[in-house]
Amino acid sequence: QVQLVESGGGLVQPGGSLRLSCAASGNILSMYAMGWYRQAPGNQRELVAVIPSGGSTNYGDSVKGRFTISRGNAKNTVYLQMNSLKPEDTGVYYCHCEGSGWTGGAFNAWGQGTLVTVSS
Repeated sequence: QVQLVESGGGLVQPGGSLRLSCAASGNILSMYAMGWYRQAPGNQRELVAVIPSGGSTNYGDSVKGRFTISRGNAKNTVYLQMNSLKPEDTGVYYCHCEGSGWTGGAFNAWGQGTLVTVSS
């Protein structure tokens, strides 16, 4: 079993910045990718950014040029630096990861979500 713990959400004014953090732990042998998704009220969950192990990052169109995803020096951590935030960035942000475990088999795990509110 894999657990994800997110932090860093909160209330910020338009144009401001926030940094989200996520740490994965548990039965992890190999991490294929880590990323962030978000869900606004009444909307479907959408991709924000993903960073595959050894591959290039991928961003949702609405955040390109404003958000940056990165892997931490600590194993199995991922960050999302969010700049120039807009009210439409408001939502619950979920950390996601996929990989394989020591006991065999693939995993696909989600965090509990952290709320980001962009408002004046």
